[in-house]
Amino acid sequence: MSNPNNALQTVDGGGGALRRGPFVHEVLGRFDYAIISEIIEPRSRVLDLGCGDGELLAWLQQNKQVEARGVEKDGSRVQKAIARGVSVYQGNIDNGLVDYPDQAFDYIILSQTLQEVRDPQRVLGDMLRVGRRIIVAFPNFGHWRVRLSHLWSGRAPKTELFPHDWYNSPNIHFLTVDDFVAFSESQRWIIERSVFLAGNRRITALPNLQAEIAVFLIRR
Repeated sequence: MSNPNNALQTVDGGGGALRRGPFVHEVLGRFDYAIISEIIEPRSRVLDLGCGDGELLAWLQQNKQVEARGVEKDGSRVQKAIARGVSVYQGNIDNGLVDYPDQAFDYIILSQTLQEVRDPQRVLGDMLRVGRRIIVAFPNFGHWRVRLSHLWSGRAPKTELFPHDWYNSPNIHFLTVDDFVAFSESQRWIIERSVFLAGNRRITALPNLQAEIAVFLIRR
């Protein structure tokens, strides 16, 4: 895997020529997982919220020797995660951290799930209480294809990034890169690293317009 110092950098959302950085290698078929796997240090304590069938946690256990835990609301996925050898319990993310003590984990992951939780402010705040650092990855609703879809159709956007109809979408919050940065600043959280992706390439300019996926590493 590539050097994290080369793969990760804080990206300014200001002006400048449109640029795309180097290719990002996949982990388990996902580019955001590749970035997350580079951020997490070996032998750290990791909690994955909305961990699905535990695929990422199992990979981190095998390749980074982390102490892995997960929370997932879908019972069938919990069973698959347990079958992979991952410690996962069934629970609702909106209330999933109540019983955890402060600073119980080195990293808490929330990947492709922030837009689905009922109370993002509470969930993120709890994550920063329970974890020393949190990794948040989400689809960027400010991407130019989403903007064009809404402009030309006059209806709720449908793209590869947001393929659902308005009435059956799991997404209840449609946030952009700029929205998340502004919110983090309002909470006085520190964004240590930010990585922006379009397909298999890193975006190095105008992430609010160009990025399909954003990955943030945050601490208090």
